[in-house]
Amino acid sequence: MSAVIEKALWLIEHRYGEDLTLETIANHCGVSRFHLSRRFQAASGYSVTAYLRARRLTEAAKALAAGAPDILDVALVATYGSHEAFTRAFRDQFGLTPEQLRARGSTDGIPMVEPIRYDATPFIDLPPPEITERPTLLLAGLSERHPFNKPEQVPAQWQRFNPFIGTIPNARDEAAFGVVGEARFGAEGFQYTAAVEITRPDELPPELKTLRLPAGRFAQFRYRGHVSKMRAMVHTIFNRDLDALGIEAGEFPNFVEYYGPKFDPESGSGQQEIWVPLKP
Repeated sequence: MSAVIEKALWLIEHRYGEDLTLETIANHCGVSRFHLSRRFQAASGYSVTAYLRARRLTEAAKALAAGAPDILDVALVATYGSHEAFTRAFRDQFGLTPEQLRARGSTDGIPMVEPIRYDATPFIDLPPPEITERPTLLLAGLSERHPFNKPEQVPAQWQRFNPFIGTIPNARDEAAFGVVGEARFGAEGFQYTAAVEITRPDELPPELKTLRLPAGRFAQFRYRGHVSKMRAMVHTIFNRDLDALGIEAGEFPNFVEYYGPKFDPESGSGQQEIWVPLKP
């Protein structure tokens, strides 16, 4: 999959709750609307607008099946300005109304459109890591579990967490962390926490949990580019570079993604880091 399509998918999955247009997405990818439309259709089988609409409605269907009490709130999150417009689009997509799906309490048997995977590059070139000693960090974030075969669910988790950034009491700054844990051999999934560092755990929103990262030595890998390459970066580190460098990873966390001041969350570009704990 080309870099253009990877960037388009990243933007859609991280910001489908915003007023995205074809022009906005094309500008993000650095191409014309015509070029993006042609490439996206060929790669995915969807037009850009059809995929964006289907993803919004799919996430809305999940919320309704889980019992969301206010259908208009769900409609607004899906960028529909009225209950009527949302109901028309929902019925066209799924063959039933939002009220009917909520009453069913299940999305079984309806044509859901899940995120398209966009990790086409198995390995990327990374500079040697820096070995650092890091103190204990106290984090506050949104923690969810994902199956190993569905890592594409993580962007939707970030979309749910992003509104908290900048509003969390006692946050040290707006740098963000993605903490991966419980990715053990034989397990069916992994725990992922999207978080920021805090100085103390007072007055946190009820949706957020605290997580303490233990002090220790870390191999700190850096990559500068678009965040759609994050999965390729992780694959490269754990399937090539650690062995080549003779580094033995510790057990918790499995690794930490770090998005600091050199990363632009609006464009998804800049310096990203992976911190791998070293075995004592």
